[in-house]
Amino acid sequence: MKWIYLFLGDPKKHSLEHRLFNTVSLINGLLNLLGVFGVLYLENYQILISLNVGSGLLMLAMYYLSRVKSIYFSLYWPFNLTILFYLASMWFFNGGSVGGNHYYLIPSLVIALILIRNHNIWVVYSIYIGVSASLYIAEYFHRDWIVGYANEMDRYLDAGGNYLFVQILTGILIFILSRNLNIERKKSETLLLNILPESIAEELKREARVIPKRYEVTSVLFCDMAGFTKIAEKMNAEELVGELDTIFREFDRLCKEYKLEKIKTIGDAYMAVGGVPEENQTNSVDAVLCGLMFQQYMAEQKEIRSLHGREFWEIRLGIHSGPLVAGVVGTDKFAYDVWGDTVNTASRLESSGVIGEVNISSQVFEEVKFYFECEPRGFVSIKNKADIEMYLVKGFLPEYADPNNSKMPNALFKRLYESGALFTSSDE
Repeated sequence: MKWIYLFLGDPKKHSLEHRLFNTVSLINGLLNLLGVFGVLYLENYQILISLNVGSGLLMLAMYYLSRVKSIYFSLYWPFNLTILFYLASMWFFNGGSVGGNHYYLIPSLVIALILIRNHNIWVVYSIYIGVSASLYIAEYFHRDWIVGYANEMDRYLDAGGNYLFVQILTGILIFILSRNLNIERKKSETLLLNILPESIAEELKREARVIPKRYEVTSVLFCDMAGFTKIAEKMNAEELVGELDTIFREFDRLCKEYKLEKIKTIGDAYMAVGGVPEENQTNSVDAVLCGLMFQQYMAEQKEIRSLHGREFWEIRLGIHSGPLVAGVVGTDKFAYDVWGDTVNTASRLESSGVIGEVNISSQVFEEVKFYFECEPRGFVSIKNKADIEMYLVKGFLPEYADPNNSKMPNALFKRLYESGALFTSSDE
């Protein structure tokens, strides 16, 4: 694919119209030059060679301006007029409709419509229909203007060659258009999947809406950066956004690894949920594992920054389990979101949590106590809610911990966790 992008343009950097112009101008220029070999046996081959070479080089020059200089929109009419001039000249110097030149008028209109973009479609149609009609009328009333063939064999060879050539050109044009449309479709789908979970995106494409769904077993993870405002005041906007982008990219990767669905970021806050939209029974452990990895990553980054005399944020993180409703609301700038008391409680857990620790509710503790060492905090008063019993996750239980790192599971735990056998055995 790299060499195709080299010649025709990279979909990530060039628009559909730009890539189409590059492709059509390159192919038509090369085909016109190759057409020289198809007229060598004809009587007036010098004129026909001049027409093929001249138009071919002119189209390749337009390809150069488009591909290298990124000038293509303003070349729409010069390109189409070159095609029309070439076809009209070939009509008069190469047998007219008898030689099959009228076949080329169809792909030439297809090319014009492929590249049309913001040009007036009725003007384009009128010009192409007008040129086609004028050529037929001129041939009908002034047959002597048409240079004929020396014999019937030349006519059959030329007409057959033109017909075959037009079939090949039309097939290439259809392939070009479908290929580029598929690329654009994949780009759109990739963008949609960056906004919505895959199953939700499929439902939106299929039904044009997403019906909110209730999930009974989920785990909500909230985190933000402690001391964010103080440190952010010492950074310019570009540095601040760059730091957050680096952190949240790693958080995104970890969420994928531990089967959590990222919901959104708000400033320095990050929210993810386990158990939606794909339901599972392991989301409490998934969320705690992800939280520990968040904690470890931020601790490592803080240590690296401190070696260079720079301040860095510490993480404050809370996890709560329970039911919630998830879906997409609205029609403009839609986003996948979650609602319910579970979400509010997780947010309060985070804001009341101990900095640098993974704070969990008693509901989460009951699900993960078989695998993680947890330290009780007792009942903690939180805003607008009754006191909540909290725990701090300190790492894995000894039988599951990596001897070299208490926050990382050993190989046996990983195998059992990934296979699902760990949760089946504990349930039993």
